[in-house]
Amino acid sequence: MAIVKMKKLRVIAMAGHREELLEGLLRLGCVEISEPDGKLAEETWSALLQRGQSRLLSAREDAIQANAALAALKKYAQTKDGLFIQRRPVSETEFLSGETVEKAKAVSRDIGEQLQALARLQNEENRLLARQAALQPWKPLDMPLELEGTENVLLHLGVCPGGTDTAAVKTELAAADLAAELYEVSADKQQNYYLLVCHRADEAAVMEVLRPHAFSVVSFQGLTGTAAENIAALETQLAENRGRQEQAVNAVAARGGEKDLLQLYTDRLRAEEARETNAERMLTDGTILFFEGWAPAENMTEVQALLEKLDCAWEAADPTEEDIPQVPVKLKNNWLTRPLNMVTEMYSLPAYNNVDPNPLMAPFFILFYGIMMADMGYGILMFLAGTIVSRKYRPKGTMGHMMGLLQLCGVSTFIMGALTGGFFGDFLTQVVKLTTGGDFALPSLFTPLNDTLMILVGAMALGLVQIIAGMAISFIRRLKAGQVLDAFFEEVTWWIVFAGIGLMAVGVTNIVLYVGLALIVIGPLVTGQGFGRIMGIFGSLYNHVTGYFGDILSYARLMALMLAGSVIAQVFNTLGAIPGNIVIFLVISLAGNALNFALNLLGCYVHDLRLQCLEYFGKFYEDGGKPFRPLAMETKYVDIIK
Repeated sequence: MAIVKMKKLRVIAMAGHREELLEGLLRLGCVEISEPDGKLAEETWSALLQRGQSRLLSAREDAIQANAALAALKKYAQTKDGLFIQRRPVSETEFLSGETVEKAKAVSRDIGEQLQALARLQNEENRLLARQAALQPWKPLDMPLELEGTENVLLHLGVCPGGTDTAAVKTELAAADLAAELYEVSADKQQNYYLLVCHRADEAAVMEVLRPHAFSVVSFQGLTGTAAENIAALETQLAENRGRQEQAVNAVAARGGEKDLLQLYTDRLRAEEARETNAERMLTDGTILFFEGWAPAENMTEVQALLEKLDCAWEAADPTEEDIPQVPVKLKNNWLTRPLNMVTEMYSLPAYNNVDPNPLMAPFFILFYGIMMADMGYGILMFLAGTIVSRKYRPKGTMGHMMGLLQLCGVSTFIMGALTGGFFGDFLTQVVKLTTGGDFALPSLFTPLNDTLMILVGAMALGLVQIIAGMAISFIRRLKAGQVLDAFFEEVTWWIVFAGIGLMAVGVTNIVLYVGLALIVIGPLVTGQGFGRIMGIFGSLYNHVTGYFGDILSYARLMALMLAGSVIAQVFNTLGAIPGNIVIFLVISLAGNALNFALNLLGCYVHDLRLQCLEYFGKFYEDGGKPFRPLAMETKYVDIIK
């Protein structure tokens, strides 16, 4: 497997064929229209071209409205999708049908209008509730809110901070010999509510006495009648408001049967948005249009047929060295290595002139995951979960890769569990002991608790194999790049050293190790310059010894995760078996194994990912590739059948 070879396209077409060209490219799904670059400025004719107009803003607005309508159906019509979306197969004709779009757009618009009405009613409800809350403290006051007094007597409604000593305020008013009286209407933690009655001639003096108590006047502009009468009227308005809200909600809920139509519509709008985004990258003067882009070499037959059908002038060329950083990357993998795209994309895509890491990583990643998980029960659960979700929901993208990887790692986990005799730890052993009193153990080649040292040595040996594999890939790439001396002194030298250490350990000979050490000294002398040759010897020796030692030691995590998972499972099984009751055992054991399974499912993935990205990729991988994003009908809710 390898990175798909790309062709650089340059296309000139008649502006009148713009829509038909975009429609054809959308159906093909294999051409990425790139942003115009600075090189075009060097071509005189390009000054006549401007970016094409599009309906991108309109498509985005329609998509926002359609997604809001779907969210409303989930909320009010209880049309939830569940953990995974059930994709519905539709024909390409139905997907692109104008009649379907118009019908869905009408439904989306109608739900949008109901949502707008509901939002207005909810805002009105909040306003009414706020007014009601403001009137509530004055409900005990049996006098019209608009009454301000008589010719000589002034009436004021006012408030003071909560906890104000009303008796002390009244005493101060009396001591000032003012014609005024303060009546407490109600009180709460925040404020005290008062009715102030005073002679108009004493108003200023009364206010001066009340100022230290933070007295402030309250007025209800536009309200007539008592507070209780206004509260009752607000209750009536609130009831009417909530009735209209219920009508709007029911109108939205009644559209629950249109969910499939709206989902198809949102997918269609997603395709429309992609189409218009690419349309903006085309240059035109109104008569002709021009664009550059990328297409896989394997798809050029279909692309050529479309361009010739529309009488386009075009050329397709291999990318130059200058183009390499801009070439989009598409990985070509089979059923075994495709799920590893999840790992590669999480790290970073390879540069276009690098190698596809998936087939090089797949055997190690899947094997290492199985070693760390190492339980037949967990492996069965992983495989079943991945298979059921893949077949029932047919997920795509990252989720699809995740389910495929879950299946592969489930198989590996089951095999390693069979070798170590683990089935939810020692679950079967405890079950037999509780039910029959007998002894039972699954056959095993080795066990994490009894053969820990052997597993540790084996894990580090596997690490050495993967590191050497990475070095071999680097060696081949250096040779292809003409870096023969670097390939020899960076990779071959250390292979000789590794072989020499192994031969010395088994007592065969020390000569091979001496040859390797000699090459370590010679390498910097041959490839270095000046005084750097001497320093290069120590630098190379230190960096490689510590680097390789640390890398190999990192693979001890394979043993650690296997041991931890096995011990935790057995601990829960032992705890469940202590009462001697099979029912209690099943409850505790299944709960504990569920927790252990969930923790290891993520933990093993993270540690496996670290081994690949740091210890393995560091030997040969060059990242920085741009993902290939062609103009295509990417869908979330439906599967398009051509």
